[in-house]
Amino acid sequence: MMLMSPLTSYFRLTRKAFANLEDTKFVSSKEDRKRVCVDPDVERVHRCHQNDLENITPFVLAVFLYTLTGPELSNTLHFRLFAGCQIFHTIAYIGALPQPSRGLS
Repeated sequence: MMLMSPLTSYFRLTRKAFANLEDTKFVSSKEDRKRVCVDPDVERVHRCHQNDLENITPFVLAVFLYTLTGPELSNTLHFRLFAGCQIFHTIAYIGALPQPSRGLS
C-alpha cells in the first residue's frame, strides 16, 4: 500500500495524464488543457490503491485488536494468508493478469 502513491504519480507523469489543471503547471503551460485526461493505466493504479485502502485499513485494525487478546504466535496463519493474498491481488491488478487470477487471490 505504501508504494501505490508513488506508483500513481509515476504513471501520471510518464503518461502525462493529470486529474486537475493545476497539476500540469510544472510540465508544460501551452498544452495544459490537453493533459487533463483519463488514462486507463493511471486509473488502473488508482483503483488498485483505492482497493488497498478499503481492505488493508480494517485488516490492520482487526490485527491490532486481535493482538490485544494475547494470542499465540502459531495462530496467525489466517493473517499471513490474507496479507499474501492481498499482495498477490495488487500485483495481479497492476500487471493486468488475465482473470481469474485476481478472483483466486
